Amino acid sequence: MIKEVDLFGIYAPPMFAYAAAAAVIWIVLRWVLREIGFYRLVWHQALFNVALYVLVLSACISLVFR
Repeated sequence: MIKEVDLFGIYAPPMFAYAAAAAVIWIVLRWVLREIGFYRLVWHQALFNVALYVLVLSACISLVFR
């Protein structure tokens, strides 16, 4: 378990690193879903995107603590 992350002399909580990694994965996943036309099946795109980000973030955190 990481206590804190050193970003050029500024100490940040590890949640910042998890959120940044999840954001990169989420952006790529969102692009793929848009390209294959998945969003035509989604009722509320913004709500779906938030839920998708929360799922990706929880998956990143659970992989670290495995």
